[in-house]
Amino acid sequence: MTTRRTLLAAGAAALLTGTVGLSPASADAGFRRWIADFRATALRNGISGRTYDAAFADVRSPDPEVLKKARFQPEFRDEAWQYIDSRVHERSVATGRDMLRRYNRLLGRIERETGVSRNIVLAIWSMESDYGEFLKRRDRLHYVPRALATLAYADRRRAKYARGQLIGALKIMQRGDVPRSGLVGSWAGAMGHTQFIPTSYLAYAVDANGDGRRDIWNSVPDALFTAANLLRRNGWRTGQTWGYEVTLPAGRKFPAGKMSLAKWEGIGVRRASGKPFPRRGDVAELKVLQGRDGPAFLMIKNFFVLKRYNNADKYALAVGLLADQIGGGSPPRKDWNRPFTKLNIAESEELQARLKQSGFYDGAVDGKIGPQSRSAIKAYQSQYGLEQDGYASMELLRVLRSR
Repeated sequence: MTTRRTLLAAGAAALLTGTVGLSPASADAGFRRWIADFRATALRNGISGRTYDAAFADVRSPDPEVLKKARFQPEFRDEAWQYIDSRVHERSVATGRDMLRRYNRLLGRIERETGVSRNIVLAIWSMESDYGEFLKRRDRLHYVPRALATLAYADRRRAKYARGQLIGALKIMQRGDVPRSGLVGSWAGAMGHTQFIPTSYLAYAVDANGDGRRDIWNSVPDALFTAANLLRRNGWRTGQTWGYEVTLPAGRKFPAGKMSLAKWEGIGVRRASGKPFPRRGDVAELKVLQGRDGPAFLMIKNFFVLKRYNNADKYALAVGLLADQIGGGSPPRKDWNRPFTKLNIAESEELQARLKQSGFYDGAVDGKIGPQSRSAIKAYQSQYGLEQDGYASMELLRVLRSR
């Protein structure tokens, strides 16, 4: 006998894989049944019937874009150099320095009250929403209750996460920090300038401007204070860095796990800058995201605090590198080992523009090389008999210029 659970699983498979399963009409009916059934769970968790009904008043079908985006997570798919290059570059650094001047008083207050570096806060803002630019693209935002209901209904891997976050989103709506129309975010329910998921918002959100609302969507002070508050409450160490670029002695293996900087130094690991380690008793872990071919780092406490924001080494490293450069520091002394010649942002924009002129690309010409750009590059390479590596390289740009 076919059970309702079986039907929902079939609908999920059809939505996630695009294979033949339930018809769209049946899937929509199943989704509406799921919303009706989840109402009881919401009420048991303190959500009023009025809030729940208002949240789903015009939601009739799953959000297909959510399921497409759920398949791609760059923190886990991109090579380290791809991830870093697309987030730590001359434009993100220059904008960060401009924001440092523009919000100097606010950032000073954040440092005094939370102990978190202004440069770290700015780097998180850049990483999460491109200093708020992401929020201006309404076509890329999702109504959070619908997005989370879609994941809860159709993505078995994320169903438990999505149910918990949906309850959190409904609590935010019920509290009135943001109107229903403003409860928007990413495909996974991350919201506002600093992209907080609902449960993290409920735990850490701050009303920094004193208007009685914790508005991370429209208030830069609220958003930046909220980011700093998360780091502070997870153990941020004031006045300390996140890690050190190091050089590794040739011909030896290194122990896994953490030990003091003094012990790392004792087996031949040195700071790339040539300076001594401060606080040699600090415990550190070696991270080599590209093995010996790329830069190496000894990570201390604040690196792992950054991972409480996003539990990926690439993310925390990108935040640290960007923060250092916003503050006037230099990129790593040892560059990533890329299988091509790197483009700067202006050259990446030129590559996108030329692909667009050739009919291979229909996205934004913004210098950000993401999945859409890489797909266009592969299509172009296939058309002209080139190796289909998807790399936005100087070698490819020269080919495009020559045609």
